[in-house]
Amino acid sequence: MDWSKTKTIFIITFLILDCFLGYQFMEKRNSSQLDVILETTIEEQLDANGITYVELPKEITKAAYVSGKSKKFTEEEVKKLSGQKVTIQDDKELKGTFVHPISLNFKDPYRLKEFLQRHIIDGQKYTFWAFDGKSNTVICYQTYDGKIIYNENSKLLIHVNDRNEAVSYEQTMLDDLQKYERKQDIVPAIKAIETLYKKGYLQPGDRVTSVELGYYGLVQFTASQVLTPTWHIVVNGKEDYFINAFEGQIINDEGNVLE
Repeated sequence: MDWSKTKTIFIITFLILDCFLGYQFMEKRNSSQLDVILETTIEEQLDANGITYVELPKEITKAAYVSGKSKKFTEEEVKKLSGQKVTIQDDKELKGTFVHPISLNFKDPYRLKEFLQRHIIDGQKYTFWAFDGKSNTVICYQTYDGKIIYNENSKLLIHVNDRNEAVSYEQTMLDDLQKYERKQDIVPAIKAIETLYKKGYLQPGDRVTSVELGYYGLVQFTASQVLTPTWHIVVNGKEDYFINAFEGQIINDEGNVLE
């Protein structure tokens, strides 16, 4: 036997074995590290990226679809509005112009509520949403069961002049609102935030400034509208996002579900 050749074969064999064992070790270590990453909670991931959020609602765990239909305004209702010139468009939209501009302090919830109750049909059913400074428009949405309905068919636009006086408005409204009998589990608020994070809508250092449950009109039938429970999430006090509370998908401005 040629001992020199045998020794060389053993050395090569042990080197190959060492390389194999080293490879196996690295694979196992990487796998373990990946498992740790996968086990990291969404709260920990957000914290690691400096993403903060307000206290989240935890008491709401179930909700139901709501059905309704566009309200048909009548001439009798319009006649009860004083100091206005009002027209009805296609039975479903009011366009009003105030004979004399009316002071509107929309930043004061009490004053706005008073204005709505006095000058708008069923004004008590609307709440402030935002002010568009470019068009000088106060945007209000209809509410149901204490929740906002984010829908073009439940919207009130009040146009103001440079002195914050209401000069005209457009109004739509949903009527005969009813909850479906069957309630379903909803996606927790933190899961809705996780969806935004994983889709890249939350960046390091962002803050979620508001989280509330409302309704969004996703399904439109000829005579009725189906409203879906929806999480409304505001980021950095200016970016609005809507998450389907049943399926956890993001809804865009046109009411379409994003993948």
